[in-house]
Amino acid sequence: MKAIIPVAGVGSRLRPHTFSHPKVLLNVAGKPIIGHIMDKLIEAGIDETIVIVGYLGDMVEKWLTTHYSIKFTFVTQSELLGLAHAIWLCKPFVVDNEPLLIILGDTIFKVNLEPVLKSPFSTLGVKEVEDPRRFGVAVTDGEKILKLIEKPDMPISNLAVVGLYFLRHSKPLFDNIDYLINNEIKTKGEYQLTDALQLMIEGGETFTTFRVDGWYDCGKPETLLSTNEILLQNNRQAKKYPGCIIIQPVFIAETAILENAIIGPNTTIGEQAVITDAIIKNSIIGNQARVVHIMLDNSIIGNNASITGEPHEINIGDFSEIRVG
Repeated sequence: MKAIIPVAGVGSRLRPHTFSHPKVLLNVAGKPIIGHIMDKLIEAGIDETIVIVGYLGDMVEKWLTTHYSIKFTFVTQSELLGLAHAIWLCKPFVVDNEPLLIILGDTIFKVNLEPVLKSPFSTLGVKEVEDPRRFGVAVTDGEKILKLIEKPDMPISNLAVVGLYFLRHSKPLFDNIDYLINNEIKTKGEYQLTDALQLMIEGGETFTTFRVDGWYDCGKPETLLSTNEILLQNNRQAKKYPGCIIIQPVFIAETAILENAIIGPNTTIGEQAVITDAIIKNSIIGNQARVVHIMLDNSIIGNNASITGEPHEINIGDFSEIRVG
C-alpha cells in the first residue's frame, strides 16, 4: 500500500533552524521527525511512499533514501497552493482506485495503523482539542462523519482532524481535487484537502473516524521541545560518562563527547556533539554542536552550532541573593 507524505513547507515558525534545514529533518528524541513517521509506516506494512518536497527537498530525499530501503517517489510542489494541491500532484503515481494513506510530515503520532488500513471505509484520525479554530474539524454522529470544515471561525465540533487520512478509494479524491482546482475553489486562500473530502462525503463516500490520543505537533520550538520530552519518557540511557551526571530520560548519541557535564532530564544530544563543563536540561542539541561553560534550559541548538559561556568568580556575604545570566 502507498502512503503520501507532504513535506514541502518552509517551516517558518521554526526559524532560524529551518533556514538551513528542512523541518522534517529536525532531531527530536534522537531521530528526525520524518524518521519517527517512517518507522510507524513501515511497521504498519507500507511498502511505497510518495513524498511531496519543496524547500530543501534534496536534503529530505537524500536522508530518506540513505536510511530506508522501501520504494520512494519524490514529487516537487513548486508553489505552495495548499494541501489539496500537493496531493493532486501525486495523481500520476496512483494506480486506478487504489487505497491511500496520507500523513502530514510535521506530526508524530502513536497509534496502531494496522486496523486503520483494514477499515472497509475511508477513515480520518481525530483528537479532541480545546481550540478547534486552528484545525480542520469533523462533525460526527458517533463514528460516521457528517461534515468536515477547515478552520471554522465558529467552532461546531472539538474533533480536530490531526493529519492522518486513510482513503479507501483514491479516484473520487482526485476527481474532487480536480473540481476544486478547475473551479478555483479555495478556503483561506488555498486548495484545502478538507474541502475535497467534504465533496466526497456529499457524493456518498462513507467516512469514519479513529481516535489518535498520541498526537505530537512539531511545528513550533515549544511544541518540538514538548514532543521531545514525551517521546523520551520510555528512553533510558545505559552508557556511563565518567565525571558526568545523567538525569533520565535522555537520548545521547553514541558519538557524542561529554566532559564534566550534567545532562537531563528531557534532553537529546546529537551525533558528534561536544558538551564540556555544561548543564543542559529540557533541550535538543544538534549534531556536531559544541556547548561549553554554560547552563541551558528549554533550548534548541542547531547542527554545527557553538555556544560558550564564561566562568564567574563571586565573593558574596550572608543573606545575599544574586542571579548570574
